[in-house]
Amino acid sequence: MKLSIYGSGCAKCQTLAKNAEAAGQALGLEYEIEKVTDMNQIIDAGIMRTPALMVDDDILVEGKVATPDEIRLMLS
Repeated sequence: MKLSIYGSGCAKCQTLAKNAEAAGQALGLEYEIEKVTDMNQIIDAGIMRTPALMVDDDILVEGKVATPDEIRLMLS
């Protein structure tokens, strides 16, 4: 499973990445974290607001920092 974090690398983006990792670990998933900071790639992915979380090819979170529990529910 690929967890992609889209954003500038700000504190909110870093928190979303940590929360996504915590959710993946809580569920015992095999995953890889990718951080995308290039604006052109963010736009090409269809992201309009950051931070955003994409799992494989599905945007699960956009424009907010989801908690580990919220992400865990989305992944299960």
